[in-house]
Amino acid sequence: MKNLDELKALRDQLKGTIGIRRDEPDAHTDGTASDARRDASAHRSHILICAGTNCHSGKSGRLIEYFERMLSEHRLDGEIKTVKTGCFGLCAFGPVVIVYPEGAFYQMVDEAGAQRIFEEHLLQGRVVTELIYEDSKRGDEIIALGDTGFFRKQVRVALRNCGVIDPEDIGEYIALDGYQALGRVLTEMSPAQVVELVKASGLRGRGGAGFPTGLKWSFVAREPEGKKYVACNADEGDPGAFMDRSVLEGDPHALVEAMIICGYATGATEGYVYVRAEYPIAVKHLEKAIADARAMGLLGKNILGSGFDFDLFIRLGAGAFVCGEETALMASIEGKRGEPRPRPPYPAVKGLFGKPTTENNVETFANVPQIILNGAESFAALGTEKSKGTKVFALGGKITNTGLVEIPMGTTLREIIDEIGGGVPDGKRFKAAQTGGPSGGCIPVALIDTPVDYDNLMAIGSMMGSGGLIVMDEDNCMVDMARFFLDFTVDESCGKCNPCRIGTKRMMELLDKITEGRASMSDLDKLEELAYHIKENSLCGLGQTAPNPVLANMRHFRDEFIAHVVDKKCPAGVCKALLSYLITDKCKGCTACKRVCPTNAISGNVKELHVIDQEKCIKCGACQTTCKFNAIDFVSLANTDKN
Repeated sequence: MKNLDELKALRDQLKGTIGIRRDEPDAHTDGTASDARRDASAHRSHILICAGTNCHSGKSGRLIEYFERMLSEHRLDGEIKTVKTGCFGLCAFGPVVIVYPEGAFYQMVDEAGAQRIFEEHLLQGRVVTELIYEDSKRGDEIIALGDTGFFRKQVRVALRNCGVIDPEDIGEYIALDGYQALGRVLTEMSPAQVVELVKASGLRGRGGAGFPTGLKWSFVAREPEGKKYVACNADEGDPGAFMDRSVLEGDPHALVEAMIICGYATGATEGYVYVRAEYPIAVKHLEKAIADARAMGLLGKNILGSGFDFDLFIRLGAGAFVCGEETALMASIEGKRGEPRPRPPYPAVKGLFGKPTTENNVETFANVPQIILNGAESFAALGTEKSKGTKVFALGGKITNTGLVEIPMGTTLREIIDEIGGGVPDGKRFKAAQTGGPSGGCIPVALIDTPVDYDNLMAIGSMMGSGGLIVMDEDNCMVDMARFFLDFTVDESCGKCNPCRIGTKRMMELLDKITEGRASMSDLDKLEELAYHIKENSLCGLGQTAPNPVLANMRHFRDEFIAHVVDKKCPAGVCKALLSYLITDKCKGCTACKRVCPTNAISGNVKELHVIDQEKCIKCGACQTTCKFNAIDFVSLANTDKN
């Protein structure tokens, strides 16, 4: 690709081939696909099949093979196009297949379902309504996905191409204005103008801390000329988080383009993407994106004839959570042990290989091309005064619509959980939501109407984090949840500083005492005091935020901590050391529980009430799982003692 004119010509040539899929509201258009773009498509139908990690694990690869084989056998491959896409967002209903131009969203498709879709929809033109996602149909009518509860309040900027394009086809990215932002930057803007535009957009780092992106870029840009770098954190180690992975799987060129733009703005000539090796699909797609961009002259020497040189490389991480901290990440890229170092000097002055370095995460970068194309004011119009734009969240836990969502900053937690997420399943009551993973904290039901942005979450003892959002219901124990997240950070501590290495272990010991009924009220005071000491004295963000889940849960659910300590009860019935299995009078004497007990703790004759020996019981739950009569219950040890 010699210049911008050639790139624009290629875009115009390819536009029509993909327009058939763009019939949903878009963040920066009038929300309609033009008839001209539909008519220009060389295929009458497009079959979009999610090939992201979730659907891939559900055997979506077999669906792709089936459709391709059947189209070939019926000589329809010139009329109907099969497209492997990234994540659509509704992971709870995968594997997902969408057929355009009807926009029929088929859920939980297996091979039998694929056969029906091919024979009835593609051959006979009749939508298989029984397989359609329930919320996308009204009777026999198919409604646009943008009008469904899951998508209605979403605004897709970072995820705009995920589930729309084939991530392994650079042509499809270019057809939807891919690399046009880069062309504009290289031909119409100075580096300083790019930095000022990103500043004006209000974009803040989506990796957790929320530092202003444009300001970070300006620090590197003002450093003297010489070797500089751009680094991308694609390690994403938070439990339940898969936002960055999904962008890499579904739209890798957005990252490539953004990192080139950042390099131009800051004076860098090389970039490194640090991605965890446990993301094989993301790595594969990113490798191909880099190779294709390089082959087309969009990466490497003299990009688009501008005289600007920039190249991009991948470094695989081994899954160390601490390498999400920027100095530890850079040490790992250099081949050293992934440990943080004291700051200053900050990476903007002395970063990768001792040179000025700009570091952002995948989602942050993914917003940049759209900011360039549509203007800073377009992005800043979304969100709140101090938290502009959108945020991608990975919804998980006790929620109906588990998956990936992108919502404007300031959307309330209630809207995310009840409207987008479809609420808590099985008639259970919402109890809390954990944001920020092991660095964040739980938000109780009393604060469910809190607008979600950086400042509001900090004010209630949580934080945005990278975007994991885990929903909990009445069956979750908040002491146990605090212990779960702290256990993760204890394992992930690099051990370099004493407050984190030793302090978090001491906190774990106190939480163990509480969940086992061995703690006193003074232990709660010790736990809180130690938590603040670790926050104030740890070297990096891992240790500084590790106590957050404990402090937030003690703040909002102190009564549960007291119940564990004073009453020796776990109100949610989770902490096994404080509970016992008892056989009720529903027992029919079938002996099923007796046969599966690994310690022979259950005694009783056939057709007689059985009894559990509490001294022998190891609380494995095998008896309760096996019982067909719901005759085995968990009860508090305190109640057992009274009896």
